[in-house]
This record gives sequence, C-alpha cells and structure tokens, in this order.
Amino acid sequence: MFKTLKSTAVVALTLAIAVGILAQRPRTATQDSSSDSSSMPTPPAAPATVKAKYEGGVFGYPKKADGTLNFEDSNERLVFKNDQQKELFPIPYKAITGAYGDTHAVRPKAATIGSVVPYFGMPIGMIKTKVRYLTVQYSDPDSNVSGVTSFRLDNKDILDSVLYTLAQKAGLTRRGEVYVRKKT
Repeated sequence: MFKTLKSTAVVALTLAIAVGILAQRPRTATQDSSSDSSSMPTPPAAPATVKAKYEGGVFGYPKKADGTLNFEDSNERLVFKNDQQKELFPIPYKAITGAYGDTHAVRPKAATIGSVVPYFGMPIGMIKTKVRYLTVQYSDPDSNVSGVTSFRLDNKDILDSVLYTLAQKAGLTRRGEVYVRKKT
C-alpha cells in the first residue's frame, strides 16, 4: 500500500512539473493589433475645431492656456489657438509619433476646501471628477524639437473622436489603447 501511494505521488509530481514547464513556453505575438481595433467601434470624426485646455509640454510654451485645437488639413498640422484665436503653436501631422487618451480622477477645489470644514454628514473630501486628456508625443525633424504635450478635453466622446481623427490624419497605427507611428 505504501509503494502504491509513493508511486502515485511520484506520477502526480511529474505531471505537475510537466504542466509547469509547458506553461512557461513563449507566447506567439500578433504582428498587428488591427484584429483588436476591428472589434472596437469606430468613433465619429472630430469637428475641425475642438475646445481644449493646453496643459504644457511644448518647448517655449510653459503656461497653461484655454483655447481650441484645430485640424488644419490644408497645412497638414494640428494647431492650438488661444481664446482670442491667436495661433500659439502648430504640431505637424508628420511630426506626431504617438497619441493616446488618458483619464485622471481629481478632487474639485470646492471639495478640497469643504473637506477641512467640520461638519456632520457625507464626507465631501471623497468627491472626485474625471478629467480627460489627449496626450501627443512628437518629434519635429525640421526644428529638431521633440516632446510630449497634453490637452484637457471636455468628455470621453470628444476625446475618442479627436484621438481617432488625429491618428488617421497623422498616419498612426493602433497598438492597444495607444496610437504609434510605425518605423519605415
């Protein structure tokens, strides 16, 4: 009886090791994630002008600014204009190397102030809102300037449509949740 139990334990241990070894074999990677993007619905095209807030990242423009993002197809570039419609900076489509949408949960100023006031009831400090950002990575061969900039957009639908439209105009390829430029 002891020999049967011992041999059964040896067989079970051998099978467990074999399964562990097989589980560690390398997985095959797909060449293009277009199969993932085909299952996702295509957002509608973005309007030519979208309200945005510049959050920083472009060389020579350190201040945050309210304004609009404009798709300027005639010159093949994305342009940020301030509230007075003065062009602050353009990013050529060919200079864009990557783009993605990002969401952050932030506490509004009123909730921050209200969290320090003594009261009874619902904790105001727990209130958070979602903020949507379009993040663009660029490398301009003409000026030899590169960087990462972000724009705050109003909601998820606008973010998705602007991101998709920008990726199409700049010739970017979808890789999961981000769009990148393939090396040629």
